[in-house]
Amino acid sequence: MKDIELIEKLCNARGASGFEDEVLDIVRGYCADFATFKEDSMRNLYIYPKTNKGNRPQILLDAHSDEVGFMIQAIKPDGTLRFIPIGGWNEKSLPSSKVQIYTSSGYISGVITAMSPHLMTADQRNAPVSYENLTIDIGATSDNEAKEMGVEIGAPAVPLSPFGYDEKRGILHGKAFDDRLGVASMLICLKSLTAQKTDMDIVGVISSQEEVGERGITAVMHNIKPSVAICFEGCPADDTSAPPYMVQDALRKGVMLRYMDRTVICTPRFTSFAREVAEKKGIKVQMAVRSGGGNNGAYIISANGGTPVIVAGIPVRYIHTFNCIAMLEDVKECASFGVELCKSLNKEIVERF
Repeated sequence: MKDIELIEKLCNARGASGFEDEVLDIVRGYCADFATFKEDSMRNLYIYPKTNKGNRPQILLDAHSDEVGFMIQAIKPDGTLRFIPIGGWNEKSLPSSKVQIYTSSGYISGVITAMSPHLMTADQRNAPVSYENLTIDIGATSDNEAKEMGVEIGAPAVPLSPFGYDEKRGILHGKAFDDRLGVASMLICLKSLTAQKTDMDIVGVISSQEEVGERGITAVMHNIKPSVAICFEGCPADDTSAPPYMVQDALRKGVMLRYMDRTVICTPRFTSFAREVAEKKGIKVQMAVRSGGGNNGAYIISANGGTPVIVAGIPVRYIHTFNCIAMLEDVKECASFGVELCKSLNKEIVERF
């Protein structure tokens, strides 16, 4: 499977937190020839390359399968659907956006309601957007019709934003780039490593429920004890929103290595080592200090008595919205970074972190 085909399949897959099964099916298909699998009850998927020797310290490569989405909370008498967020959204971006809602017979489409300006009062024009006054319209005219269409309370919903690729410029468009681009990069890295010499075994983990509080990785770290970990993430690009001196995650600038964010200070010695490897191998990296955000590294670093961790970020514009923009070259650069870093690690180096 070509890299771009993998990315397209992953981004189009529907996988709100807790409902990541479609993503895991794609991962299994991609890795079937070179790895074996285990899965736990939280839908965390463990990928073990067949080239592992089994008696060496482990490097954990982590990427999370879930995307921000919604859950149906109630069906109103007029057939529209009350919903709540799964993960963090900017509510102002939601009205008039297309969504797809799970039913037992397949996903159906709907629209997050936006009142026509012709019908709005002055108060409504000035009212803040909130989940209290947003609904999803699936075209039903009554609650019974909505139920006949297969909608049930508790059904997940995700954006209806088909993936697009500008081959000439290498531009990616679509939903769920956090963290399907990280998943793609990690899988490309993992596959490449099966043809490389490493001094440590590798385990890839597609972790669940990161967007609702790093819940999946919490279970993962009870089940395995890696010596070191790399989190592959889709990270908010700031090159269209920050002043030039503050831009730390720009498109076409390669991997974003963060020193810290709101939840974690990445292992400083590991971060320095990773930066040195990237510079030596000619891989583009950009260093970042974040006052917000968070990722699985926050739990990994304190698990099992302490696990050195870094975050390898792929720049994504308009993250956690219905339409993201990123670059294929950054996805590939992140995969190459993972390969070179894993080849450079050994037990003695990791013990110095």
